[in-house]
Amino acid sequence: CSSDLAGGIRNGSYDIGLACGVESMTLREVGNPGNVSSRMMDNEKARDCIIPMGITSENVAERFGVTRERQDAFAFSSQQRAARAQRTGKFKAEIVPVTTTVTDDKGATRTITVTQDEGIRPSTTLEGLAKLRPAFKENGSTTAGNSSQVSDGAAAVLMAKRKKAVQMGLPIIGVLRSFAVVGVPPDIMGIGPAYAIPAALKKAGLTVDDVDVYEINEAFSSQAVYCIEKLGIPEDKVNPNGGAVALGHPLGCTGARQVVTLLNELQRRGKRAYGVVSMCIGTGMGAAAVFEYPGN
Repeated sequence: CSSDLAGGIRNGSYDIGLACGVESMTLREVGNPGNVSSRMMDNEKARDCIIPMGITSENVAERFGVTRERQDAFAFSSQQRAARAQRTGKFKAEIVPVTTTVTDDKGATRTITVTQDEGIRPSTTLEGLAKLRPAFKENGSTTAGNSSQVSDGAAAVLMAKRKKAVQMGLPIIGVLRSFAVVGVPPDIMGIGPAYAIPAALKKAGLTVDDVDVYEINEAFSSQAVYCIEKLGIPEDKVNPNGGAVALGHPLGCTGARQVVTLLNELQRRGKRAYGVVSMCIGTGMGAAAVFEYPGN
C-alpha cells in the first residue's frame, strides 16, 4: 500500500494520503487457496504459487540447512523481546485501543476494549518449543511455536510531501528513501527479503552496515533466519521488539505495522538513523523499504 501511495505522491497525483492494511486471519479457511483457475495446474511455476506456506518454510529449512534448534532459538528470542517491549510500554505509542463486542461459545456477548497485542507469550521456553510437533510435514522442523501465529490486525501510515506536512504542522518522524520488490521461486518464497533488501539499499546508496534497525517479517523462523544470515545482519539489529512469531502476521496489516514499529523505535533512540522494513510475499516475492529518521 505505502509504495503505491509514495509513488502517487512522487508523481504529483496527490500531496498526502493514508496507506492502510487490515487482515482477519481467524476468518481464513485453512487449505483453501481461493477461487483459482484450473489452468494454474498446467504450469509448474504457477502450481508452486499455491503450495501451502508451511511447506515453503520446510523447503527453505531443508535447502539451506536451517535446523529446528536454530528456528526454536529464534522464536524464543522473538517472544522474549516482544514481552519485554510490551512490559516496558514500548508499544503504547503505536496502538489505538479498539472497543468491540465478542460472543463466546455459549452465545453470551460482552463488550471489551483491546489495548495490546494478545499473542505474546512471556512464558515461552526453549524446552517447551522443542516439545511441539511439526505442523506441516512429518519429521519437519516448522512448528506452531516457530511460525507466525494466527491473528487479526489493522495498521495505517500517513504519508505526505514534506512541504505539505510542514504546512499542516504534522510531525515528520520518517522519510521514505527507497523501495524495492523482487521475484523469487514461489516454493521458497520466504527468502524474498534476502534479495529485496540489497535492492532497496542499493537504490538508497547504503550498505547493510549503514542500517541501525531492521524489521524483517517473521512469517516463519526458517526464512527469517536464512535471510538474516544470508545478508550478514547482526541479530541485535533485527526486530529488537520482537516480530511476527510473537506479534502475529495479519497479512494485509504487516507492512504498515512494521513501518509503525520501526519509526517508533528509531524515534525512541533519538539520533538520525536508517531503518529497513522487509517481508516475504506468497507466490514468490520479496519487498523492502528504506526509511531515514531525521533525529530529534
